[in-house]
Amino acid sequence: MWEGGRRLEILSFDQLPSTQRYLQEVVADKSLRAPVAVIAAEQTAGVGSRENEWDGGRGNFFASVALPLVLLPEDLPLSSASIYFSFIMKKVLQELGQDIWLKWPNDFYKNDEKVGGTITHKIDQTVIVGIGINLKQSKKGYSALQYDISPQKLLEKYLLTLEKFPKWKQIFSEYEIEFELSRKFSVHIENDENEPKVSLVDAQLCSDGSILLKGRRVYSLR
Repeated sequence: MWEGGRRLEILSFDQLPSTQRYLQEVVADKSLRAPVAVIAAEQTAGVGSRENEWDGGRGNFFASVALPLVLLPEDLPLSSASIYFSFIMKKVLQELGQDIWLKWPNDFYKNDEKVGGTITHKIDQTVIVGIGINLKQSKKGYSALQYDISPQKLLEKYLLTLEKFPKWKQIFSEYEIEFELSRKFSVHIENDENEPKVSLVDAQLCSDGSILLKGRRVYSLR
């Protein structure tokens, strides 16, 4: 049940620069109150990891959800919010027959090609989750699922699943197995595109979603 038994409102736009930035602005100025979701048919300046842009054409999935922290499972480490929300979306897509997996900590992959990702931000007592997935079109060297589902329908299915708010322990027990697929990849562990990537081959996944890598602990909040 959403906070206070309220129905979560979905705001639909034909075009936005970024669903994530839109929600950040309206939550910060209190013109909208969580829980609320935003979806756009087209996004022109979406936010990716390390402030990279994530945009794409119509038919792809561009949505963000603002949730009060009090709705989240008590055992969820906020630093692993990206893993939590991403893995729930991955499970929804798998139930729809899509061969997709989650590369640590927030990237959706089909085989060895990236098709989307998740970004989370916290504003006061609200977490804002932005998800972009190439359902039909791809740009900038990324791939697409080539899956014919309306973004609106996918968002509705995601929210129905998310509303159950499974425990972090449950999500992590499944993700821990899938993490092995990430070992053949490298990641940026600093928010600097110019810093070299570090291989995950020897990374140790911790129960809070962080990893131990080359003697340091790296958290997954993106």
